[in-house]
Amino acid sequence: SRMIKSMAVAAAGRRTTDLGDVTPHNIRQLRTLNTVVFPVTYNDKFYKDVLELGELAKLAYFNDIVVGGVCCRVDTSQDKRRLYIMTLGCLRPYRRRGIGTVLLDHVFKVCKEDGKFDSIYLHVQVSNDEALSFYQKFGFNIKEKEDRYYKRIEPADAYVLEKDASELVSSQLVAC
Repeated sequence: SRMIKSMAVAAAGRRTTDLGDVTPHNIRQLRTLNTVVFPVTYNDKFYKDVLELGELAKLAYFNDIVVGGVCCRVDTSQDKRRLYIMTLGCLRPYRRRGIGTVLLDHVFKVCKEDGKFDSIYLHVQVSNDEALSFYQKFGFNIKEKEDRYYKRIEPADAYVLEKDASELVSSQLVAC
């Protein structure tokens, strides 16, 4: 029955993307995903901390397969309260199917519901045109370039992209 549903969904061309919590049972899937998607390696402490993030960490399932994820943290430096996107990624074969949008919409929803964030920001490798255009499409702007941000990859420089929390449009947050 489940197989038939999957085939019917595929045949109809409809895509179903669901978000799920990161738990001790699926944290290894997040680790594998991040290893494949990102050129940097995240240590054990990163994954231990992710388990404490609640709504700030989600896995994306495309027809019941883990294909993406997002991990954020609250940053209170520089006398501001900002939401920092540590990772947001999707497996290459599943890109351009709206999965990144679902993940980013979740981040926007968390930010909007909290109501106390000044902005959302992240780092993007200067050569990652695909990521830059994705975030710019959602109103993120390049705030600065950090030289030698990355330690073991080239180019080592990163752009800091930021979106003011006041720019979050409530129409993006219809589904709860």
